[in-house]
Amino acid sequence: MSATPSDPGPSRRRSWWGWGHVDAHPDDAECIALGALLPGTLARPLPIPRVSDLAVGRPAVTPPPSLAHLVSADPDVRAAHAMGKAYRDVVRALRGRPGRIPDLVARPTDDHDVVDLLEWAGERGVAVVPFGGGSSVVGGVEYRGDAHGAVLSLDLTSMDRVLEIDTVGRSARIQAGALGPVLEGQLRPHGLTLRHFPQSFEFSTLGGWLATRAGGHFATGRTHIDDFVQSMNVVTPAGVSTSWRLPASGAGPSPDRLFLGSEGTLGVITEAWMRLQERPRHKASTSVAFADFQQALDAVRAVAQSDLAPANCRLLDPGEALLSGASRDGSAVLVFGFESASAPVDDRLAAALDMAHAHGGRGRTTTADRASRADSAVGAWRSAFLRMPYLRDGLARMGAVVETFETAATWDRIPALIDAVRTEVGAAAVKATGHPATVNCRLTHVYPDGAAPYFTVAVAGRPGEEIEVWDDIKAVAGDVLHRHGATVTHHHAVGRDHRPAYDRQRPEPFAKVLRAAKEALDPHHILNPGVLID
Repeated sequence: MSATPSDPGPSRRRSWWGWGHVDAHPDDAECIALGALLPGTLARPLPIPRVSDLAVGRPAVTPPPSLAHLVSADPDVRAAHAMGKAYRDVVRALRGRPGRIPDLVARPTDDHDVVDLLEWAGERGVAVVPFGGGSSVVGGVEYRGDAHGAVLSLDLTSMDRVLEIDTVGRSARIQAGALGPVLEGQLRPHGLTLRHFPQSFEFSTLGGWLATRAGGHFATGRTHIDDFVQSMNVVTPAGVSTSWRLPASGAGPSPDRLFLGSEGTLGVITEAWMRLQERPRHKASTSVAFADFQQALDAVRAVAQSDLAPANCRLLDPGEALLSGASRDGSAVLVFGFESASAPVDDRLAAALDMAHAHGGRGRTTTADRASRADSAVGAWRSAFLRMPYLRDGLARMGAVVETFETAATWDRIPALIDAVRTEVGAAAVKATGHPATVNCRLTHVYPDGAAPYFTVAVAGRPGEEIEVWDDIKAVAGDVLHRHGATVTHHHAVGRDHRPAYDRQRPEPFAKVLRAAKEALDPHHILNPGVLID
């Protein structure tokens, strides 16, 4: 069955320099109010940057006439494709130093266009940086260095259709450039969903999720996009790789696994068959407060090791709970959510509550299905979760350094890891700035054998040297994670920012395999240079 795109609704203007939509950014007054929360920030916010103030030079390369209709050299378009949405990117834009702006931006409409663009780029030695929604927070969609004479940003968002739907097998063939809302809008009339909702859902694409092994909103079960993949189509300079569509296979190493997480350095993912689910009809949620954070960790582990499989099992430490408005009395807050397409979930929620209470939790009013009254802590957390990237940009305008990083480790290491990050990263922030720092933690995903802590660091920066402060904090964070055997990233990907820590984490024999794959698939070394391998 084929599917046609649905109306995505009124178009809102995206910010070229910061997160999300322009009309959702904090105004100057809100920025000042935010800055008041961190001693030492600027008295007035930095002005919103303008593309017209940037030195956007003439393109160093001209496409052939056969490709000219796919390519733009417009300065606004090029600036919007110069980098992602990390704190580091936002500050560079605010300070008028966005890095190397691509010479051209191409928007292919099908696989043939991608093949032709890669062939031309290989012949001319043009670096190609695959680009989806541009929401990378690890330097994954920019070019650094000077090894290539020209840079092409390859924007896949014109390839955004659900091409086929198999309602019997509940799967769909989807083009990689489909943004989250566009993708779900095409599945909704069929009562189906991919059920992958990262925080960047509005501003990221299926191809970006696959290329970065993105994690979704849901805390247990199928947490990563990998779990939904049936097969993939990838265009490489050496040819097109199309894997078979199968429910499972034991035929050697998986070809899909080569490209999942490859971040555009081995090939360009253009479409994939993805496993779908029925849209949930039964939902219930609640929150539980804990006076003792270690007891809260024990409660989360008990739930993760049960067969309850909550959709959401998110633990906020006291600082994170206060920041989001989920708690104001110094308690940690555990947010539970259950959902199902086939059966009520109230019994599963009640069982999870019993476990939490057995570990010292104080329960709040539950909510069930759509008609029920929303729990205030759950609602506050959800609103803060969606608003947080905008607030980060507002703080950046006030000269604050706001860094987030996520990781994962086994349960036996989690308490010491969290303590070490709070202590050592907090001390590094104070040393770098001379100002008091805030280090908060939440668990975003939980597994029977471990969990994924997500940290937020906020501190007033040194005016004009915010990136240097950011680099110092990032380096200390990487050292702490490595020392505790925690991954450099659970779901944000490696990009260029995590590359030093990734090089230490990756086994050297596997590094040799990656280099060999790069040489075989990208002999001219044009695809996203500097990511994962050299």
